[in-house]
Amino acid sequence: MRLSESQRRGVTAPELVFHAEYDTEPASESLAAAFRVPTGAKLLKRTYRTGARADETPLSLVRSYLRYEQVAVNPALLDAGNEPWPGGTQHQLGTLGIEIDRVTDRITARAPSAEEISDLELAAGVPVFELRKTSIDIRDRVVEVADMILPADRTEFFYTTRLCRWQA
Repeated sequence: MRLSESQRRGVTAPELVFHAEYDTEPASESLAAAFRVPTGAKLLKRTYRTGARADETPLSLVRSYLRYEQVAVNPALLDAGNEPWPGGTQHQLGTLGIEIDRVTDRITARAPSAEEISDLELAAGVPVFELRKTSIDIRDRVVEVADMILPADRTEFFYTTRLCRWQA
């Protein structure tokens, strides 16, 4: 597959097409374990699709989960019509007094499902990255779990890790 110009150089926020849908969902065993809640606990499920406006090619599929009881305190957080939210999830949680301390990312590669091939307009043989992002607050509570599906032919990971200096 040949990459478009926007995919080769990256895109800026105004060049993106963003779509959000909100729903509720009972916590699966996996999500219940991640959130440390009982299986079946009510979660707010937010589904995001982002693409480049110039070529309308999907760049990612994201399913973000928040504990419903925690975010329902601010009804604005239950309305997909408020997306995109300036400052994203971190700001949304900040409206509730929740401060994120750390985020862990786990990235794996795999073959896409038939639905992902269609949704992401993948060429035959293109794998996907599955990134699970877990946000933990300053009280050591898991406050968001997000599962991102990213096409390997248009995704680049670039990380910088700052290390604390050891003092003798």
